[in-house]
Amino acid sequence: MTPSKDDLPDPSRPTLAWMLARPERIIGFGFGSGLIHPAPGTWGTLVGWLLWWLVVGRLPGGWVAAVLVVSFAGGCWVAQRCGDDLGIADFGGINWDEIVAIWLVLWLLPSTFLMQVVGVVLFRLFDILKPAPVNWLDRNCKGGFGVMIDDIVAALYAVLFAVILIRLGVLP
Repeated sequence: MTPSKDDLPDPSRPTLAWMLARPERIIGFGFGSGLIHPAPGTWGTLVGWLLWWLVVGRLPGGWVAAVLVVSFAGGCWVAQRCGDDLGIADFGGINWDEIVAIWLVLWLLPSTFLMQVVGVVLFRLFDILKPAPVNWLDRNCKGGFGVMIDDIVAALYAVLFAVILIRLGVLP
């Protein structure tokens, strides 16, 4: 029998054993990065960046697009399951949304190390500040889809802002 939210000593602090009990929790918690405090979203973003370097970024463009679509759709299910198990719909440690979103940023920006650093920083900034409509999506879209979609829009803000900085000559 797998542990439920009732088996957690403190639902606001899932344990490694709780996460490892189900594959969707391992994915949802960014392979353990969602258990790191403070800033589990930032840790998830860094795991996403590492996975980009090791795997996703090495794929041809069409495959990256397919990975993004499948990862977003699967992420909706994973985030929903993790939120249901915790009894907290958008628990901060569920950071698969940051992983998928940073892949989108890294795919759309130039592939230099500087631009990747800029993309990571801008994504975290927009994910934390949640400008409209990110904040609206965060408040009004529920379930796994809600967990995922606000990060995708924050990622698009990061890309747009980086492209503007490139066009203005601020970035190479």
